[in-house]
Amino acid sequence: MAKLNIKPLADRVIIEPSAAEEKTAGGIIIPDTAKEKPQKGSVVAVGPGTKDEPITVKVGDTVLYGKYSGTEISFENKDYLIMRESDIVAII
Repeated sequence: MAKLNIKPLADRVIIEPSAAEEKTAGGIIIPDTAKEKPQKGSVVAVGPGTKDEPITVKVGDTVLYGKYSGTEISFENKDYLIMRESDIVAII
């Protein structure tokens, strides 16, 4: 995982989404048009938090987040999501 030169503010985190599934458990290949947006990713940067709510995730954590959470950004030809920590539902 390369160092990301973006520092999120307050309680925001930057997540690199996992790759979408290519095959089902039964071995059927999923076409690009039918692939679902992944809901799992790796935290690559965290903000400092707020005075009332410290950040609980750290860089390198694998997390689950809501289907429509965050804002998609592209930086140095890679796609990331930036979202509030409250949009993260679990740490794996």
